[in-house]
Amino acid sequence: MRLEGKIAIIVGAGQSPGEGMGNGRATALRFAREGARVLALDRNLASAEETAAMARREGGECVAFEADVAKEHTLKAAVATAEQRWGRIDILHNNVGVSIAGGDASPLEITEDAFDRVSAINLRGTIMACKHVLPLMRRQRSGAIINISSVAAWADYPLVAYKATKAGMIAYTQQLAIQNAAFGIRANVILPGLMETPMAVDTRARASGRPRAEVAAERDAKVPLRHRMGTAWDVANAALFLASDEASFITGVALPVDGGALVRIG
Repeated sequence: MRLEGKIAIIVGAGQSPGEGMGNGRATALRFAREGARVLALDRNLASAEETAAMARREGGECVAFEADVAKEHTLKAAVATAEQRWGRIDILHNNVGVSIAGGDASPLEITEDAFDRVSAINLRGTIMACKHVLPLMRRQRSGAIINISSVAAWADYPLVAYKATKAGMIAYTQQLAIQNAAFGIRANVILPGLMETPMAVDTRARASGRPRAEVAAERDAKVPLRHRMGTAWDVANAALFLASDEASFITGVALPVDGGALVRIG
């Protein structure tokens, strides 16, 4: 019960269609199991409701909320709802991201519309969510913000908008950390590597017209550790540590959860 009594907002607590579990859903469930009361945000309310129902079946407290990270007013409403319901917000976890599904492309093929769409979802949404939760956390003089970047920020990645926004996420998190440290607010960012999630695997299988198993096997082969992708639970467990009091002296950190990928890159 490492988060007992804590109030957490999980942005992107639903998941994309496909097999297995996404990072946001796993994190919402993990936080609820550890005693947090969770507001599960997603653009797809039905998917957020599925997450909340799973948490409640395990005895957790989790409420679904419809919010689109590309629309600031929905994030503002979510923060207000959490504060009205529980009186405080201890944890903000920003998990939303898109690449191929947003029309991302190579440097020679990227369009303005695709770049703007991916940027709004991957980076601007996080900035706006933090904008509305920070005043409350500053009044509390405490809080933990966990953002999700990607090893793509530091590695060779072929698509423009995803790489640029995920690199921006690291810089933004460092800014959050240093500008809010005096208020007792911590901000850290997780860099997942190759993960076996619906967004990462199933989306690529649909886009390429290849069997899911083939895409998964290709990705597994690239992972140094056991030649096996990570799972959503690996990201959720890292988020749990960073959200908990065990990480009370950790802020501004970019934590790879990547099976050794960045070690090989150097």
